Amino acid sequence: MPQHLRFYNIYSEINMAFCSVNFFADSLGKAMGMNAIVPTSGKGPFPVLYLLHGLSDDYTLWQRRSSIERYAERLPVIVVMPDGGRSFYCNDPRPGGMAFEDHIVKDVVGTVDRLFPTIASRGGRAIAGLSMGGYGALMLSLRHPDMFSIACSHSGAMGIASSTPKQEPGLKKLTAGLPKESYDLYRLAKRFKLTVKKMAIRIDCGAQDFLIEDNRQFHAHLTKLGMPHEYQEYPGGHSWEYWDEHVQQTLKFAMEYFKKK
Repeated sequence: MPQHLRFYNIYSEINMAFCSVNFFADSLGKAMGMNAIVPTSGKGPFPVLYLLHGLSDDYTLWQRRSSIERYAERLPVIVVMPDGGRSFYCNDPRPGGMAFEDHIVKDVVGTVDRLFPTIASRGGRAIAGLSMGGYGALMLSLRHPDMFSIACSHSGAMGIASSTPKQEPGLKKLTAGLPKESYDLYRLAKRFKLTVKKMAIRIDCGAQDFLIEDNRQFHAHLTKLGMPHEYQEYPGGHSWEYWDEHVQQTLKFAMEYFKKK
């Protein structure tokens, strides 16, 4: 058995419930949904992993296209899968734009902390995602370091809202109106480096992914800044086959840091 799979067998006393939550999101002015995997046994309160979806997905796709429920079923952690629309998890200042950043950090986190037995502090919160959600996880953690202590990205769209020379032009058009001072990951990393806080960061991308250069470039940027992080490349493309395999490593990475805290 691979080492990263063997890790998940050590909490055999934990049972899980799968919850669909519908709630009113004040930041968006509308009803929204999210899914959650919640321990029903074991000693709480529990840490929370917020798992963000990609551009063409919604909050149901992690559960529908991966085995996340099976991977988490014996872990003492709550896994929350919220909806981010096609927003890149940003507050869009353009006319008609919606405040999805506020939705995640206020509506979603607030609702989760009210409904479930959470560790309601930064040491008990991780955020991760794929593609658009990979960018969102890093952006939200760097913009809200008092809320999250762990951030993981799979195949992240790192060049969104940045001025870096190597970014995917089709994706750039979707966020052309977002203020770079707020949402450029390169600027956010520099700003975070000036704080005294520490963030556990893990990034991976498939070697055949169309976003591989974006990921390599951001990895080089973090290295140049001297920001500790884990970076891995694996065979594979921009696919659920890839994300289903490597979300297991995100779970392991997050649980190891939760245990230290």
